Amino acid sequence: MGNRLSKIATRTGDAGTTGLGDGSRVDKDALRVHAMGDVDELNSQIGVLLCEALPPTMKHELASIQHDLFDMGGELCIPGYTMITDAQVARLDALLEKYNADLPPLKDFILPGGSRAAAIAHVCRTVCRRAERAIVSVGKSEPINDHPRQYMNRLSDLLFVLSRVLNRVDGGNDVLWEKDRSR
Repeated sequence: MGNRLSKIATRTGDAGTTGLGDGSRVDKDALRVHAMGDVDELNSQIGVLLCEALPPTMKHELASIQHDLFDMGGELCIPGYTMITDAQVARLDALLEKYNADLPPLKDFILPGGSRAAAIAHVCRTVCRRAERAIVSVGKSEPINDHPRQYMNRLSDLLFVLSRVLNRVDGGNDVLWEKDRSR
């Protein structure tokens, strides 16, 4: 890869376009660029979550997810390129199974909140869902691999489950939605 980031302010985007990894230029509001930005935002939000007091294993797993998201940004940046694989999707499936195993079944909807870490995990989940929608939109207009979409779908589920786990780590429980609550 070499020393590609020696100059950050290139001014090549001043006209409203950006360069993709294959050398082509596209408008900054192109669907692919939106998807790349949403994945980048998710990675940043997970970085905020990692600033919280988390179980060490979870910290390691989230850091690994950040690397996957950087790979996904690379895949989205280079049309036709593949970086996200079945193995990465399967790893999320395994994490979902692991963290879901000790949670009580959900009988009601839950609200984002509880502990600060759980609330941040919920923000990550919503950004992840947006990134997933952006990737779906790209796939409707040009060919992309299935794995990024599948990865984001699993990751948003995992972030939901982690929010529940984090509330318990903090000594609390889920914040339940009260259907018939007096308003």
